[in-house]
Parts: sequence; C-alpha cells; structure tokens
Amino acid sequence: MAPVLDIHLAREELRRLYGFPDFRGKQAEVVERVLAGESTLAVMPTGAGKSLTYQLPATMLEGTCVVISPLIALMHDQLRSARANGIRAATLTSADADWRETLDAFRAGELDLLYVAPERASQPGFRDLLGSAKLALFAVDEAHCVSEWGHDFRPDYRQLRPLMDAFPAVPRLALTATADAHTRADILTQLGIPEAGLVVAGFDRPNIRYAIRPRESLPRQLARLCADNPGPGIVYAPTRRKVEQLAEQLAEATGRPVLPYHAGLPPEVRAANQAAFVESEDMVIVATIAFGMGIDKPDVRFVAHAGTPKSIEAYYQETGRAGRDGDPAVAVMLWAAGDFAQARQRIGEVEQARQQGERQRLDALAGLVETAGCRRAVLLRHFGEDPPRSCGNCDNCLDPPEVIDVTELARKLLSAVYRTGQSFGFGHLQKVLTGSADERVSSKGHDRLSVFGIVEGEDARLLQPVARALQVRGALVQTEHGGLALAGDARDILTGDAALLMAKPPERTRSRSRRGEGTPNPVGDPLFDLLRELRRDIAKEAGVPPYVVFHDSVLRSLAADRPSSLPEMAQIPGVGAKKLEAYGAAFLKAIRDN
Repeated sequence: MAPVLDIHLAREELRRLYGFPDFRGKQAEVVERVLAGESTLAVMPTGAGKSLTYQLPATMLEGTCVVISPLIALMHDQLRSARANGIRAATLTSADADWRETLDAFRAGELDLLYVAPERASQPGFRDLLGSAKLALFAVDEAHCVSEWGHDFRPDYRQLRPLMDAFPAVPRLALTATADAHTRADILTQLGIPEAGLVVAGFDRPNIRYAIRPRESLPRQLARLCADNPGPGIVYAPTRRKVEQLAEQLAEATGRPVLPYHAGLPPEVRAANQAAFVESEDMVIVATIAFGMGIDKPDVRFVAHAGTPKSIEAYYQETGRAGRDGDPAVAVMLWAAGDFAQARQRIGEVEQARQQGERQRLDALAGLVETAGCRRAVLLRHFGEDPPRSCGNCDNCLDPPEVIDVTELARKLLSAVYRTGQSFGFGHLQKVLTGSADERVSSKGHDRLSVFGIVEGEDARLLQPVARALQVRGALVQTEHGGLALAGDARDILTGDAALLMAKPPERTRSRSRRGEGTPNPVGDPLFDLLRELRRDIAKEAGVPPYVVFHDSVLRSLAADRPSSLPEMAQIPGVGAKKLEAYGAAFLKAIRDN
C-alpha cells in the first residue's frame, strides 16, 4: 500500500531537496492540495516560489508531472535548477537534441518532471504519448495566458483543457503571478478548476522599491540608476531602435557590460545575449518586452522602464523580474505625457469590443503614475487587496510629495488650447501663456488673445507638469499633427465642475547616491567575495549560471556562520542534500583556509 502523503512528509522532502526549514506564504496550502489530488489555481507573486509547488510534489507522487510552460528559455532555466536539486527532469522542445532519450525515460517512468510548450501539448500525438505512462499532475505555468482578459493571451493555452479532460483522474495546478478577479474567474473556467480550488497568496513584493519619475534626460537617469545598483539589471525600451541606442549609450556611460535584446536581432545573437545576461553577475540588458518572461534569474537588482508599460498587469509582471531572491531591488518607471497620448491613439485602432477594456487599463495605469500617495497601495488595490495606506518602500512614502491644487492654471492652459484652435503643441502654448516674444506667435495673432501673458512666476514652471497631468488624465490629447486638443473632462475643468490636484514637482537637484544599497555584500565581508569567486568558477565548470549553484543569500550565511562540517553546512537555508554533496567540500575548504 502506498504511503499517505501529507504536509509533514512534504516538509521533510523540502528540507532534503532544497535545504529550506519550512514553506513560505501559501506554498504549504498549495502543496497540500496537490498531494491530496485536488485541482488548484495558485495566484502567487513572482519570487514566491511557484515552481516549488509542483516540483516538490512531483518527487513524492507516483508518475510524471507534465509542466506546460510558454517559453523554451524559461523551461531550460527551470530544468537546470531542478536537476541541481536532484530532481529527475527533462524538456521536450524543438531545441532539444536528446528528445528520443527523453521519450524513453518518460515511458519508463524515470522522470519527475516533463516540460513542454502549449503548442506541443495541443498536438494529437502528444495525448497519445501521455497515455503511455503514469501521470501525477498537470502544471500550467503562466496560466493568465489562457484568458482573453489576461495581459498576455496565447490561443494555444485554450487547447489545454481538452488534453487534461482526457485524463480526468490527474489533478491540475494552474499558476500565475498576474491575474485580477475577472482574469482569475476566466482561468478557472477555461482550465476546468472548481472555484474552491482558488488560492490567492497576495501580490505584495515588499523587497521591491517602486519609483515613478518624469522622463527628462533618459540616458543620464538610467546611468545614475546603474551606478547606484551594481548588480544585474533590465531596462525595458519601447522600440527596437531605442533598445540599440540605449544599450550603446549605457555601455559608454557606465563602463559596465550592456547588451541589447529584441526580436529584430539574429536568433543566435539574441540567444547569446540572453545566455550572457543569465550567467552574469553585473550585466545590464536593454530589451523590448519580448525579453523577460522566459528568464528565471533570481538576482536582478533593478528593472527600469524607459517608457510606460501597457497596463498595471504588464508593469507588475515586468517589475516582478527584479529581486526574485528576496534581496532588495528597485523598479523605476520613467514616463512622459506623450506615452499616454500615443497609447490613447492606439486604443482607437483596436476592435470596438476591446476599446472600453483598454481604456480602463490605461486609466488604471494613469492612476498609478498620477498618485501622490503610496504606489504599492495603488498596485495592490488594483488586484483586489486592501493594503495599508503607506508601505515605506516607494518614492512617495520615502519622500512624500506636497499635493497642490493647480485647477486655475489648468483652466488657463485648456483655455489657451481652445483659443488657439486646438492644433498647436505645448511649446507654442507655453510661449503664448507666458507672453514670450515670438515671430510665430505674432504671425498667428496669438499675442492679441486674452490668454497671452497670463502665466508668470512659479506658475510658469508648473505649466509642463500640468500639461503632463492633463494628458495622463485624458483631458488633453494629441492631434494627428502633434498639436493638443481638448478631450475627456476638459470642459468640466474649464467650467469649475472638476478640479486638478497633483504632486508638486521636486526642485531639480542632483539625487543623493544610494551606492552600495544594491550590492550583494553590504557589510564588505572579504570571505563573501571569495565564496562568490568560488561559486563563479564552479558554475563555469558545470556550465550553469552562478545562482544555480547557490543564491547570494546562501553565500552571506556561509560567510557569517562559517560552518566547519557538512552537517553544519546542511543547516544553512538553501543547502539541500544534492548541493551539499556536490559543492559542500569545496566551500568548507574555502571557509577553513580564510
């Protein structure tokens, strides 16, 4: 008779495999459901250990866990980590030359995990393959891709339910980090998981510091961010051309290794750049949003957006690639009013049925940018949580802005837009309102308007931030030829029925450097640096990224506790049996010799 699998046995396996003393957050609840054969949708933030909730049960259950994952790079990252922990895992993708060996191992029951893409899983022949061996579990990663309400819909995910329905006795585990209430309900329906199977772990990533700032001098702002955060970083740029330009500028300005990544690069260059970033401990990669979903790199210290993301969901997922190891990380968005103007124009180009939803997404993102309150609170409320008013780890909580009423100045600007014919850009309107002597203003007769010269002093400095706020709000939109026109609630602001409050822009001063905050060795322990060098050598010889050997947090504990034996080293969180056997002696020798 097979042993009864319960959460107590799972904790023992957790200690043996991963070296962790206990589960985190909702991991235990999800694992317990999986071991009991109950289908589950787990909504857990990036970095909360979603993969552990199927990898661990896969080593305890009879049969193979089939993992459906959207990208080959993500599968190969997880494959390396699983094998490093002693889990019998394989991938079945177009990039794998050993597919025959994988099929033989699967049929022989010699695999705990088999990773496949949804495109392969939806093929009729794959169903026949699954029928040739014992199955323990279906795990659907990035499950928001199954929903048209999700921010990254993939049609092939819709074919997964018929596949899983063919094996009704096999439980299902769907996993995602980004799903609001509407998307969660759709995932449950599309994958045939009962409502009682929903487990929501919360969306907070307290180790990430959020900051949102107007884009002023982009290369200089990004170079300063790189200087303050010496670990690996990702910069998201909106276009391929911008990716290439920023990668070149940052490499020159920072002296750090910087590489580009976008779909226009030759596949071999793109793959090489991605591999170099995964293995690096200090590289910055500048990329379009095509980069990242397939990266399970835990030690990314910062994520920067050189333009506004598509939605709060996209922003949350992209910033979630920072600090997966739990160490402090930074997420910075650098935005401009034109980003929102262009986004509103693009909404008009999508099919009518989707326009309302797209407007709601953009308005929610605008609320995150505009808020003078806690950024984290806005994010968490969007996903249905009830957070505290202050998080203490975002720009607005750390340095609360002064909120000012700029309704009167907004009315002057909107009036100038109207009186000049709703066809001129901000530069021209600024000259009219401040009474600047300008040939074009005079030639158009705009120096004879009632709005000419009505803004002066401190208000003149606030004109551009007010224009940005009105565009983010949708009260001003760009015309086809680059002018500004009234829209949204502009009329209500002009008549006094609506107000405009905004955070007072800070004085332009050189930012205080936070150099050292992002360093993996905050106390400057020389033993930590030596252990890092040893880890680098071991990883290079094994052909894996350094974090697959040990995370920085493990090295810090080794340097602080200085274990003198393998049993002592086994007590360090993150040192499992397989890694202790493979690397323990080398690290103990390094500790003894120094």
